[in-house]
Amino acid sequence: MKKKGNEYIAPDEITPTEPEKTAKKKKEKQAKVKESEPADSTTEPTEKRKFNFFKPVSNFFAPENRRTNLTTGAVLVLFSVYQLLSFISYFFTWKADQNLILNKGFFSFLFSTEEVEVANHLGKLGAWLSHQFLYEWFGLASFFFPMLFFVFGIFLLFRIQLVPLQRALARSVVGIIILSLFLGFFTTDHSFPYGGSIGYHFNAWLKLSLGTAGALLFQMVLVFITIVQMFNPDFRQMAARFGLKKEEPATHEPLTEATDEPDLKIVNTLREEDIIHEKVSEPIDLKDDLSGHEAQINILVEDEEEPEPEIKEEANLPEELEALNTDEFQVEVAPTEETLSDDDLKDLSKEFGDYDPKLDLSSYMLPSVDLMENYGGNQTHVTKEELEANKNRIVEALGYYNIEISKIKATVGPTVTLYEIVPAPGVRISKIKNLSDDIALSLAANGIRIIAPIPGKGTIGIEVPNSKPDMVSMRALISSEKFQNSDMELPVVLGKTISNETFMFDLAKAPHLLCAGATGQGKSVGLNAILVSLLYKKHPAQIKFVMVDPKKVELTLYQKIERHFLAKLPDTEEAIITDTSKVVNTMKSLCIEMDDRYELLKNAQVRDIKEYNKKFIARKLNPEKGHRYLPYIVVVIDEFADLIMTAGKEIEHPIARLAQLARAIGIHLIVATQRPSVNVITGMIKANFPARIAFKVSSKIDSRTILDQTGADQLIGRGDMLISFGNDLTRLQCGFVDTAEVERICDFIGGQRGYESALLLPEYVGEEGESDLGVDMSQKDSLFDESAKLVVVHQQGSASLLQRKLSIGYNRAGRIIDQLEAAGVIGPFKGSKAREVLISDLSALELFLKNLG
Repeated sequence: MKKKGNEYIAPDEITPTEPEKTAKKKKEKQAKVKESEPADSTTEPTEKRKFNFFKPVSNFFAPENRRTNLTTGAVLVLFSVYQLLSFISYFFTWKADQNLILNKGFFSFLFSTEEVEVANHLGKLGAWLSHQFLYEWFGLASFFFPMLFFVFGIFLLFRIQLVPLQRALARSVVGIIILSLFLGFFTTDHSFPYGGSIGYHFNAWLKLSLGTAGALLFQMVLVFITIVQMFNPDFRQMAARFGLKKEEPATHEPLTEATDEPDLKIVNTLREEDIIHEKVSEPIDLKDDLSGHEAQINILVEDEEEPEPEIKEEANLPEELEALNTDEFQVEVAPTEETLSDDDLKDLSKEFGDYDPKLDLSSYMLPSVDLMENYGGNQTHVTKEELEANKNRIVEALGYYNIEISKIKATVGPTVTLYEIVPAPGVRISKIKNLSDDIALSLAANGIRIIAPIPGKGTIGIEVPNSKPDMVSMRALISSEKFQNSDMELPVVLGKTISNETFMFDLAKAPHLLCAGATGQGKSVGLNAILVSLLYKKHPAQIKFVMVDPKKVELTLYQKIERHFLAKLPDTEEAIITDTSKVVNTMKSLCIEMDDRYELLKNAQVRDIKEYNKKFIARKLNPEKGHRYLPYIVVVIDEFADLIMTAGKEIEHPIARLAQLARAIGIHLIVATQRPSVNVITGMIKANFPARIAFKVSSKIDSRTILDQTGADQLIGRGDMLISFGNDLTRLQCGFVDTAEVERICDFIGGQRGYESALLLPEYVGEEGESDLGVDMSQKDSLFDESAKLVVVHQQGSASLLQRKLSIGYNRAGRIIDQLEAAGVIGPFKGSKAREVLISDLSALELFLKNLG
């Protein structure tokens, strides 16, 4: 006991810092004594040699040597990144660099003054490192090295252990060796052993000694032992997780001869039962003698097959319900209204058959191909002499830069001929890709586009425009067997590819389309081609169009098919929208329609419109509960940039919602603009338009804006286009459809019997309906009458006008503007447009103010 004043403090009450300090001082003294003593060879020579060996290394990387740590860590991190990039580049360039490295030694390869061109992107050192690690040593297992260097470099730089260093080092060394030996088994060609030379030669010896089957068994056992030693996995838990472990049935031995331990477990189990179901049996006190309850425990275990508590509770339920007051509490069982049995479904199918959405317009006829004209002869005008001359010029132009070609092939398209070349081994693709201007100069042609390499072919493509391009008619595309026999939901045929094949895609899977290009390059013709494709394939009950035409002249031809294919807001005269304020309300109405459709899909327990309509046609959904057949809705917006300039940010939110969510319920957007810059189409909207069409643009920047890559600036115009569905880029010649053809098609459809009106979208009440704006007209501003006269005289309703003329602040001017709007002097706010003045002259204003009082 230690005495402190008049109090005694126990040893365990001493603060922990004192014993820690004393113990630390003792350890330091012992360490100094041990270091001063000479090494005795007779006592533990191995441990002392090990300590002396690692001591300089540990001192070298001690935290006190901060400069050394930072320098070494930075070198390790940079070297790991360099090594990783050289390894990745090696997969694509190893054939070109292998002969150079094998024919020359290390010093002659790296330090020779001769100009040796290597294909590896990390230079000579990168080529040698990747060859040495991947080819000569460990193969794919060498990727552990840059990761290991990076982890140690981060530790030395920031003293942060991404993983435990000792464990990472041990497992990496073992993993490199075992993975190299394992991958070497699957190597059949010595040109690139996946396990490196070490794995390849080891497995070659192993197969000779044990045979292929024995070598495989050996490798499997080796990998299994490695996994067990390194990770120690719990196989029983893994088997139980995948449902492979069978639970053993619980067996109870007679308790009369049992020991005390199993009796205690059963009593504890019964105690939980008795706590949950108090009506079953009397609670047993755990403090009582266990032997006194032996007979009761035996009875309960023997009758375990019929659990008494549950039966008693179920038996008491009707009595408890009868005891309740029936006037205050009634139990009703809701019938399953939409769930029908298989027998009921068979009876309904026999009696009524499947629902036919086309029944209302059963006499409707699809347009005939004869309504369209055949402009092109569907024959290429490229002669063999032209092909041979272009081929020789390409070979000659590449020969000027010492680029040899082993093979060249030509594919003739309607407007462009594709020359596929196979360069000689060792030729860098980037050299050919940078010669597009030189090849165009030698061929005396515009629009040369180089595809290096062509995806999936292993060749380099050079697209050369034909001297006499052929026009692709929409009639040839519509009458093609591919389009007529397609089973797509929303088939769209656009044009022909370079190989003269008809190009089609499903708009339902697109799911939204962005079309852009310079003025006069074919955007409007492309929109007409899309619309004509859908009109030639779908019934009016299956698809509806919402058309927005700020230019007021491009889509007016489709006004004739309003009662068949168009959709509009209630109480609107024209279905084709040209007014900006109506565009905003229409988009918000489509958002309401989208939410309503998602609610229907949720109630029907389906995921998309295709499954929903299939279920509705099979009469598995009750129309009395709001279910209906859902047609596809295609929203076509021409000149979207003008719409953004006039409507501003009001239209951005509903279009972003539709682009993000409307795919599953059958609402698809087709947006056309000249240049989809950031201020026109935001990143949120653009990210939801994976399908993009680009006609000819003026610069590479515009091409990257549309397609996220160059190429559209090298098109030749007049329907020449690129279409992208993500990564793949396809060059097409868009099918030409004239205005007269569209007019004939619309006349044919409009002349048939249609619905009573266009499809009415959900009603949306905008800000125009809120006329009072929460303004109390009994507290008018003292300058209200004078402000009204200024607005009527200048026919301009703006707060800035009142600020200048009346010398008042912005807040007061804004309140007066709100009062003028609430009184009916000026119209509502219209984005960037000026407010409309509703009173024409001062005499009418004076009469209005008298009535206003």
